[in-house]
Amino acid sequence: MINQHSENLLNTQLENAPVQGYKFSWFDWFCLWYPPGWLILFNRHWQHYHQDPDGWHWLEYGLFLIPGGFYLAMLSRWLRLGCRSPRQEVGEFDANYQQAFRQEVIGPIVKYYFRGELQQIENVPPKGPLIVAMNHAGMCFPWDFLTLAYLLGEARGWKVQPLANPALFDHPWMVWWLPSKWSQVLGGVRAELNDFEVAIAQGKILLYAPEGIRGPAKGWTKRHQLQKFDVSFMQLSDRYHIPILPVVCIGSEFLHPWTFNITKLQRLIKLPFLPFSPLMPALLLFPSMGVWAMKTRLRYFIQPLEPAELATNSNKGRTAVYQQAQKLREKLQLQINQLLSQF
Repeated sequence: MINQHSENLLNTQLENAPVQGYKFSWFDWFCLWYPPGWLILFNRHWQHYHQDPDGWHWLEYGLFLIPGGFYLAMLSRWLRLGCRSPRQEVGEFDANYQQAFRQEVIGPIVKYYFRGELQQIENVPPKGPLIVAMNHAGMCFPWDFLTLAYLLGEARGWKVQPLANPALFDHPWMVWWLPSKWSQVLGGVRAELNDFEVAIAQGKILLYAPEGIRGPAKGWTKRHQLQKFDVSFMQLSDRYHIPILPVVCIGSEFLHPWTFNITKLQRLIKLPFLPFSPLMPALLLFPSMGVWAMKTRLRYFIQPLEPAELATNSNKGRTAVYQQAQKLREKLQLQINQLLSQF
């Protein structure tokens, strides 16, 4: 049964998550191995810790699991809410809830589904602040990011906060799929320069994709090919003297294979990308699969920290910073090619 605890009990419950936290039931294990059920798992966990009168109900969860049932579930929820959309609220990062979600939901998914693992962990520094720069791919929900954040948290006890496209916070599809405050409470930082700079100035450990949305949107034909790097992370690294930890991910291209981006339609509906693949008929029948990804093995190869001089000279011009960013891209591309030749 979904617990509806008051806000006064939330922190106490989260602090005691290993004893009193969310426990996987047989239904949760079923949801993990049945693709349309992943969205149920996310929402059930949220409702265990938060009051959410606008959230999904049990009958609607059941409809998720049958072909076309998600549309009936949306209609049911819309009528139940008085013919309106769920309220859009702004939340704040809650490290306790991030820890609970990481241990109780992400942990089983990473261990038993994505089989995530860190390689060359000796290159991980003992503490932050830090910009963790990783190649990003898959044209799907950012599972390569979430998996790395989980693994770094397990290895160092870090509270990693990923930069996320604004669509993950406020696009109408996300408002219906997930609780309105879900991304912010879990630590997501909007991928906008002002938000990025504030987070860097606060000394947080940020997970960043230097390719921006070009990485996951590049499609299957350009898999394993790094796209042009943005320069903002290098500029902020210099300004605030924050080192950069490069990470190479192998396996993320297979999170949603054989895809290409429908660019014109994607721009029309204001999504960061709109994948088209042989899996799309299944997604039309089961829209709750939007947070699911193909089973793959995600391996992360931690590279040495960038030399200190890259983060100490704040007087470089934009051209020099651009060349510096592309030099890092070439270095990581070479590493990707070498790793692929070994597998």
